Amino acid sequence: MFAKGILVAALMLGSSAVMAKTCDVELEANDAMSFNTKELKVDGDCTEAKLTLKHVGKMPKSAMGHNVVITKTDDFKKVAKAAGKVSAEDNYVPKDDARVLAHTKLIGGGESDTITIPLDKFEKGGDYTFFCSFPGHWSVMKGKFVFG
Repeated sequence: MFAKGILVAALMLGSSAVMAKTCDVELEANDAMSFNTKELKVDGDCTEAKLTLKHVGKMPKSAMGHNVVITKTDDFKKVAKAAGKVSAEDNYVPKDDARVLAHTKLIGGGESDTITIPLDKFEKGGDYTFFCSFPGHWSVMKGKFVFG
């Protein structure tokens, strides 16, 4: 009986691992202060997203650095303004700010950064915005993050 219980537990653990699904999302930023898309979509059956930001420009991050920050749309402007009060060493992301759902590091021309985002903190169909929090960029470098 004990062995049967272990087998059932092992099968249950295995089934949850099978249900995990990582979805890849790519975004490019350039020296003209723009992203290559205004919408990032992640399927609703994904449990995490692997987001890769590529800076396809040539300028250094001190002059034209980019990152990606994801927040609820209602929090977007408040977080973007708070980001302007922190330094490049902090990737222009306010530390320990619960409104920041995910963010990459700040990168310059020719660089890239990949992060894994657990999607359990996102609601399917929720209203989310992605943006670059480098000072002055967020007003034009932004888009919708769609989950579901």
